[in-house]
Amino acid sequence: MTLDAGLDDAHGAGEARRAVREALGVAIATSAYGISFGALAVAAGLDVWQTCVLSLVMFTGGSQFAFVGIVGAGGLTAIPAAIASAALLGVRNIAYGIRMSPVIGPGFWRRAAAAQFTIDESTAVSLAQSTGRARTLGFWITGIGIYVGWNISTLAGALLGDVLGDPRTYGLDAAAAAAFLALLWPRLRARQPIVVGVAAAVVATVLTPVLMPGLPVIVAALVAILVGWTNWLGRDERSEQEADDVPEREGLP
Repeated sequence: MTLDAGLDDAHGAGEARRAVREALGVAIATSAYGISFGALAVAAGLDVWQTCVLSLVMFTGGSQFAFVGIVGAGGLTAIPAAIASAALLGVRNIAYGIRMSPVIGPGFWRRAAAAQFTIDESTAVSLAQSTGRARTLGFWITGIGIYVGWNISTLAGALLGDVLGDPRTYGLDAAAAAAFLALLWPRLRARQPIVVGVAAAVVATVLTPVLMPGLPVIVAALVAILVGWTNWLGRDERSEQEADDVPEREGLP
């Protein structure tokens, strides 16, 4: 073995260890606020078993919070809007799946399993790594770790919901908004996403008093579709950031 090969192996092992540490840290932190989802779901009228099945099957925090939030505000009549909002928020996972396809690799069963764990956190941790093995470890450990931890904490929150009383007393109702803000904030680095975020917030705020719960979110999403379709402000920003995009076109993260 040459010296360069030894250095490469050491670097790869170090990257893999770092990926594992980051994945476990993100998994633990993210799983913790599954307690708030469990408590909020029970407060919204779901049974404990319904809450747990929702986490087991849907497993995308933003969609889950949106679903129980709309059902809690509008009752059974708001279920269609709740389903539509949850599905709309889950569409982003399709884009994650396309991006993660080279990391996951071929094989039907491997890809089928990966689909359940393709979420914001697993994608982010994976793409933050610089080697193929580290990216693979980051994806699987983050995804599986959050899935297990999230479902355990969901059950705990659902069981404690009746004991705790109103989740708003403990500020648990703010967890969903905080999670959405944490996902949105890093993306507000250019004019286009800032315009989309502000315009969508204004539209949702104006429509909330007059429309059924859940519908303002769907209508506000049309702002992003309109801006993306016309690529408003995107052309100028692309030319300004052309130099920063060169490494990505060469295959680097």
